[in-house]
Amino acid sequence: MKNRKYIYLKNSFILGLFFVASVSCEREVSDEVEFATLPKTGEIFTDAPIGLGSNFYFPFEGSKVTAWTVDENEGYKSNASMRFDVPNADDPDGNFAGAIFRVDGAGRDLTEYDALTFWAKASQGVTIGEMGFGTDFGENKYQVTKTGTSLSTNWVKYIIPIPDASKLFEERGMFWYSAGTQNTGGFGYTFWIDELKFEKLGTIAQPKPAIFNGADIVQQTFTGIDITIEGTQTFNLGSGINQTVLAAPSYFTFSSTNVDVARVSELGVVSVLNAGTATITAILDGVKAKGSLTIESSGGFELAPIPTRNPSNVISIFSDTYTNVPVDFFNGYWEPYQTTKSADFVAEGNHILNYTDFNFVGNQFSNPTVDASQKSNLHINMYIPGEVPANMDFLITIVDFGPDKADGGGDDTRQQVFFDKAKWVPNTWITLEFPITMTNKNNIGLIIYENINFSSLKNFYLDNIYFYSE
Repeated sequence: MKNRKYIYLKNSFILGLFFVASVSCEREVSDEVEFATLPKTGEIFTDAPIGLGSNFYFPFEGSKVTAWTVDENEGYKSNASMRFDVPNADDPDGNFAGAIFRVDGAGRDLTEYDALTFWAKASQGVTIGEMGFGTDFGENKYQVTKTGTSLSTNWVKYIIPIPDASKLFEERGMFWYSAGTQNTGGFGYTFWIDELKFEKLGTIAQPKPAIFNGADIVQQTFTGIDITIEGTQTFNLGSGINQTVLAAPSYFTFSSTNVDVARVSELGVVSVLNAGTATITAILDGVKAKGSLTIESSGGFELAPIPTRNPSNVISIFSDTYTNVPVDFFNGYWEPYQTTKSADFVAEGNHILNYTDFNFVGNQFSNPTVDASQKSNLHINMYIPGEVPANMDFLITIVDFGPDKADGGGDDTRQQVFFDKAKWVPNTWITLEFPITMTNKNNIGLIIYENINFSSLKNFYLDNIYFYSE
């Protein structure tokens, strides 16, 4: 999942439940006491923002802060709607539109609803990257994400089901969105949303929760490593469509077969405590989630060697020692041929890239590309847990995107370096370093790792990926 930074920090607050107790020798609560309750308002926007307060719109860092307005000339069977102007990819004021709508003050009690609904249309056929609710710039405990919402030029109603409404008795995050131009060639567009509200539809049925996309994962790991669980919830809607959303781990109740080996926090973080084996499963609103995680811990983890080169001589892609350049992705999952998945983890505060089911994978950093014209080498630390495959053949490719700074633009250049199994020792960090021999290396945007010649490597770790000069 990509990391999203926020412009605004969380405003800490404490919501008290006050009551007046009658004074008696038993100090019992009077029958006349009225306990404070939170509003159960479902409407968020119907011609105007509803009950959000005066300070409720918070853009994501890097987004265009003026993307959202109220359009008083366009609406679904009304005179107004929310208008979102997604900027061009090269807009200096922000290259995407994204923000949260958060109640200014105490949250709402949404336990009576089963879905967030809205009507939407766009200036052209587009796909909105992410939409949902439950993001409050705090813990985001009950965040829900619907990915890939396809909009047309006509008003259509959309439904985002609530995984477990009983959790939402004090929710401030009413709505959030993130929309870019990946599907429009970098060109901006406009979309509108109206009648945004939580509803009790009564047609949300047949829940099918899952963790790890329903797969039974076996992961070899080490003491001190944290692993974050990702979950989904799928419902059958009244239309007959099965709608899947990404559900925050706090919607789930987790269990471990051996809590001395691995335990799971409320936020879905698995902490590996000792050597041994433990299997993690989950339920959501009383329904067992498909999928599991079996931890096979070998005990203590050896960290990669800490780099000692002068930071002024380094351009870092991935390292906790240096300041890293912006990275588009460490695993773009290039369909349809890529099988590689990511199981990245943190060990003693150090971030590690972990690739499983490996065939090939890429690290892309194109916004901006890297000017390595003054750097002579590439450095990578790599670790293969278990045995090194007897047929291992490993290829690393560096891609310079050329003057157009675009992958595949016709002016790309590549350098490829081959390694065989003799380079590796099992269960040991090894160092891969080689000179960059490309003539053009001032717009490097991609590093690709690949199994070749039928190599059967399936699992490895990476750390300290950087360009450097001596």
